[in-house]
Amino acid sequence: MRYTMGNLLDKAREEINEADRAIAAAFERRMTAVRSVAQYKRKTGKPIFDPAREAQVIERGTALISDEELRPYYAALLADMMRVSREYQHRALAVSDTIRVGTASGGYDIILRRGALREVGSLLKLDRKVMIVTDDGVPAEYTRAVAEASRTPTVLCLPQGEDSKRVPVWQSVLSKMLESGFTRSDCVVAVGGGVVGDLSGFAASAYMRGIDFYNIPTTLLSQIDSGIGGKTGVDMDGVKNCVGAFWQPRRVIIDPNVLSTLDPRQLRCGLAEAVKMAACFDSELLDEIVLNGGEDIDRIIHDSLMIKRSVVEQDERESGLRRALNFGHTLGHGIEAASGGALLHGECVALGMLPMSAGTAKEKIISALHAVGLDTMLSITPKLRGEILDAVSHDKKSASDGIRIITVDEPGRYGESIETAEQLGERLDRTFAVHT
Repeated sequence: MRYTMGNLLDKAREEINEADRAIAAAFERRMTAVRSVAQYKRKTGKPIFDPAREAQVIERGTALISDEELRPYYAALLADMMRVSREYQHRALAVSDTIRVGTASGGYDIILRRGALREVGSLLKLDRKVMIVTDDGVPAEYTRAVAEASRTPTVLCLPQGEDSKRVPVWQSVLSKMLESGFTRSDCVVAVGGGVVGDLSGFAASAYMRGIDFYNIPTTLLSQIDSGIGGKTGVDMDGVKNCVGAFWQPRRVIIDPNVLSTLDPRQLRCGLAEAVKMAACFDSELLDEIVLNGGEDIDRIIHDSLMIKRSVVEQDERESGLRRALNFGHTLGHGIEAASGGALLHGECVALGMLPMSAGTAKEKIISALHAVGLDTMLSITPKLRGEILDAVSHDKKSASDGIRIITVDEPGRYGESIETAEQLGERLDRTFAVHT
């Protein structure tokens, strides 16, 4: 047969198609094995990212290529393959998962699943009187899904914002339950962000000396942090969370689909808490946020929850390890109070981390915050500086001989110390511009 240029092109294309079919089949086999590896790592607690192992795989694979000219291209292909494998492992663990939290006061499940809100009737025990607490910033359909699944629902919609997390509002929730004839056999369901969850959980802890509480966090911040762990409470006399109780939920429902309606600013606030956790406990997650921002939100939620679960299980009542989760909050709460509502909680936590970090950790934290769209600049006046420090001095984290702080000097590792208000002021001065 006489080959023309057209014949040769057709033959080359046929060979490429055949090779592509073989690659596709091999890829499916490989990713099936990758999923099994992910499940093993979850059971054993091993990290998904193992740089030494990946380097070995790339080196061994490249050695199989006989054409030296092609080896660097194949090495690059393998590196991309390892990245895809890591993403798939995280996705396999995060898209549909039940995370068990075990504490001394009782265990409960976190249901992390896209679409879980549609299944709320089968996931929660709602065949009783149900007090549903939400706020006017939460889409009505989320609350409606819970109400329609409940036998006898009572819905209380509060104004959005920190001002709803006060003792008089907490009392109004209790009064509504009392008027509606709630008993110890009934329950409270929070549908909303951290304010709603903190307030509802505290109401559940106090009514009839404690009734069942379910949490359905609808903001990223509450999904990865405040929505689990059992810390409930309200503000009083301008001091955040100074009245409250440890009251673990019976179950937490986390549906990442609800984040599609979240204001971008609120989404960024949630990512600040993810940066906080990563900075203290997981340098790999911190690197992921620096590299990809909030792109892989399922992974960020899952990994943050795993950190929070581990911390809560070891220290339910914040007597030691759990204090690390206050990283960024000491000065952050002061900044939040002094801002008079101009800055949101997550934005203040982001700013609060910077004076408490140093070295490579600070550089990484700043990069991560920028990657998710958060500001790291704060211009303060002497008056504002004084208001921040005054608020910090009245914070519940204050110790008898000073103010307890969490610091991070190395990514993934935290430190703890006690400093005076004057020392914290010096940290502010070194970090932010002070204008007279």
